[in-house]
Amino acid sequence: MTVNAVDFASLLCSRLCHDLLSPVGALNNGIELLAEENDPEMRERCLELLAESARVSASKLKFFRLAFGAAGGFGDVVDTREAKTAIDGLLGSDGRIEINWLVGEATLSKTAIKVLLNLTLIAGDALVRGGRLDIGGEVVGGRTEIVIRAEGPRLVLDTELRTALSGEADETALTPRAAAAWLVHTLATESGGHAQVASTDPAFLLFGATLGRA
Repeated sequence: MTVNAVDFASLLCSRLCHDLLSPVGALNNGIELLAEENDPEMRERCLELLAESARVSASKLKFFRLAFGAAGGFGDVVDTREAKTAIDGLLGSDGRIEINWLVGEATLSKTAIKVLLNLTLIAGDALVRGGRLDIGGEVVGGRTEIVIRAEGPRLVLDTELRTALSGEADETALTPRAAAAWLVHTLATESGGHAQVASTDPAFLLFGATLGRA
C-alpha cells in the first residue's frame, strides 16, 4: 500500500507542529512571566527571551515554507540565496553548527531547493552535539546533483530515516519524524533520480541526491 497525499500531508503537519511547539510555547510562557514580574531586571530578561523565541519561530517558519510549501512564487526556479538564508536562520545562528555553503548555482529548480533543504534538515538533526555541514549543489548536463556532508563529535541517524531516504521504508508505518526523508526520496524518484546516505567513518555522514530534471 502506498501512502496517499492526505496521509503524507498529515505527517508533514505533525512534523511542523512538533518543531514549532517549543519556541511558540516559550513565547506563551514568557508573556505569562512578563505579566506577573515587577522587577525591572527580570522584565528585561523576559523580553530578551521573548525576542529569542520570536526569532526562532520566524526562522523555522521561513525554512519550512521553503522546504515544504510554495515559497518562491509560481516560477520554476528559486534563488539559492533564499535557501542559504533559511538554512543560516534555522541552523547557523546559535554557533552550534558551522555552515559551509558550496552551492555555485544562482538558481535551482523548486524541486532541487526542497530536496536540498530537507536533506540539510535531516543532516542538521543528526548533529546532536553540533558540528559542521558542507552543503553543495550543481547542475551538470541537465541533472542536479546535491551533496551534504555532516561532521561532528556525535552523529545519530535513525534507521527509519535511512530506509525512507532509500525508499525501502514501510510506507504504511511512516512517522512524522521520517516525513522529510520520504519527501526527498519521492521528489528525487519522481524526477528520474535517487537519494542516498552513506557513512564510512563514525564522525561523518554523507547525504546525496541526483535529480533527473534540472
